[in-house]
Amino acid sequence: MKLKEFYNKNKLEEGNKVDFSFEDSNITGTIIPSLNENLMIKMNTGYNAGFDITKIKEIKSTGKAKGVAKATAKKFTKDPKLPTISLLHTGGTIASRVDYKTGGVIAGFEAQDLASMFPEIFELANIEPKLVSNMMSEDMTEENYKQLADAVAKEIKKGVKGIIIGHGTDTLGYSAALLSFMFENCPIPVLIVGAQRSSDRGSSDARINFICAAEFITKTSYKGVATCLHASTNDESCAIINGTRSRKMHTSRRDAFKAINDTPVALVNYKTKEIKWIKNKTEMENANGKFALKDKFEPKTGLVKMHPGINEKIIEFYTKEKYKGLIIEATGLGHTPIGKNEIFIKKIKSLVDSGCIVGITSQCINGRTNNTVYTNLRKVAETGAIYCEDMTSETALMKLSWLLGNYSKKEASELLSKNLRGEISEFSNVETYEE
Repeated sequence: MKLKEFYNKNKLEEGNKVDFSFEDSNITGTIIPSLNENLMIKMNTGYNAGFDITKIKEIKSTGKAKGVAKATAKKFTKDPKLPTISLLHTGGTIASRVDYKTGGVIAGFEAQDLASMFPEIFELANIEPKLVSNMMSEDMTEENYKQLADAVAKEIKKGVKGIIIGHGTDTLGYSAALLSFMFENCPIPVLIVGAQRSSDRGSSDARINFICAAEFITKTSYKGVATCLHASTNDESCAIINGTRSRKMHTSRRDAFKAINDTPVALVNYKTKEIKWIKNKTEMENANGKFALKDKFEPKTGLVKMHPGINEKIIEFYTKEKYKGLIIEATGLGHTPIGKNEIFIKKIKSLVDSGCIVGITSQCINGRTNNTVYTNLRKVAETGAIYCEDMTSETALMKLSWLLGNYSKKEASELLSKNLRGEISEFSNVETYEE
């Protein structure tokens, strides 16, 4: 039976609230659009689930869900006593609500939409919201990154106190790293904020992430790109993390983002509004130099993960396709397979000789690479591959792409393993920070 026939037989349509039996379980929820022949339901938990219609028993409609209404229009006037914060939206859950009629997430990004979701933010600053794009973060492209960077640069030149960027969490870390490199001598705080759960849900982290970002901007003179998200699973504070060190470490927890091989810059207490600096406040606020936007990058830059049984033809692909850069996420201290008769090493050497810059990171979350400890590590280093110290693979990928877009190959090779935006520490940080 086709899904359409199933709807007709049971007198159902999208938006109906339903109750049915499925494999000894009672299911309740709202019918949402399906891309296949399964019945898609938005569960009462807020998650979507698909059900094989041949296994559904005794389904009945219990009513229709209501859609999300447009926020009440409200006129906003600037308060000359308050600083101005630009709020740039790129998509994602952070400024979205679930439409329970369709089950989809809708983005509202006019001032009145924000006021209905985050009214406190207008008490802290004059908020100027702008919709840059509205997309899933995994679909970000070269054009989108340049569009976002240009939008940020324009706001910086206008003299705003700071910028908040609403972004989907899945690739938020990649964008934070790339923007960190694009903005040379960034003169104001540019905070990238996301949410694991939409703002209509009681457990949403959207409101607190937004408010804490605004608090940090208005109360500090931080300069640079950072992320601002929940520091723990409770609602007490958010962590400000250097944009080149922030990584999503959990699929759904509100404190998914952690500082890798680093500590947060600061914590913002949502309840007391206190800023607790973890890094040196003076250093974070006193950076200077002429601001410059360097928004070019090389799209033919790749990332490949080493694993047992990987075939050397994977490396051949990047040579054949004439890639300009490749980050190899190696095991441990930076190991790749050697291969029979050292064939894998020879393929890496051929790739380097073809003109491709090859960087080596570790798939270990913490720690740094080291090309001298084992013989096999030395063999990889002898190919001309560059060991990337304690950079995360995501940051190394975005950095290499950016370097190749803005510098000569020689300069890019030299700068890959040099610290530019806090992405590399001089010594491995053995300390961890827990709130």
